[in-house]
Parts: sequence; C-alpha cells; structure tokens
Amino acid sequence: MRDPEAHRLATGLATAALLGKAEDPVLLDVAGLTLLADYFLICSGTSDRHVRALAERVEDAGRELGDKPLHREGVNEGRWVLIDFGDVVVHLFDAAHREKYRLEDLWHDAPRVAVELPA
Repeated sequence: MRDPEAHRLATGLATAALLGKAEDPVLLDVAGLTLLADYFLICSGTSDRHVRALAERVEDAGRELGDKPLHREGVNEGRWVLIDFGDVVVHLFDAAHREKYRLEDLWHDAPRVAVELPA
C-alpha cells in the first residue's frame, strides 16, 4: 500500500501547480518502478518566468504541508526545474524542454493519478 502522507503531499503539490496555472500536469505513481520516489509530478509553464513562479508556489505548498525540499535545481534558468521532496519529485518544464525529455514516455508504465482543482 502506498504511503498516505506521500500521496497527500503529491496531490497537494499538484493542486498548488494547478492553482499557479501549470499546463498539462501529470502525476505518476512510480513507487513500484523506482526507489527514487513514490510520485513524480510533471508540469509545464508558459515561460521561464512562469516556471520559476510555479517552483516558488510548489515549494511554498510543500512547506505548508509540512515538507521542505531536500534539493532543487534549475530555478535560475527556468527551463527545467527539479524539486525533490523525497517521496515526491517535481519536474517543471518550459514547453521545449518537456517535449525534448518526454519524462511521461520514459515512465509510461507508471499509473497516473488524477490531478484536478478542488471544487
């Protein structure tokens, strides 16, 4: 059974990204496929500024949920930002880099978790 705290964090971060107008969010349950994390959240921003703003929003949401990032990289460039919360790894891309690296295709065996804004 999946860790309910990891699920809560993953869905909370996904909600924060959606509230920040992230494009094409995908939340993958990778727990059975890798030891790296339980979930990968993959989203796009419309510009480097938008990607950086999404990173800030996601980090703030993580802290509000009681978790702080263990590692982050790429924020200054705003093309591919990786934020590692341990059980959840967030990938925020600009459109060109998301298309180039196609993480959803790399992890195509991972079940997708529904991501939607709260009512």
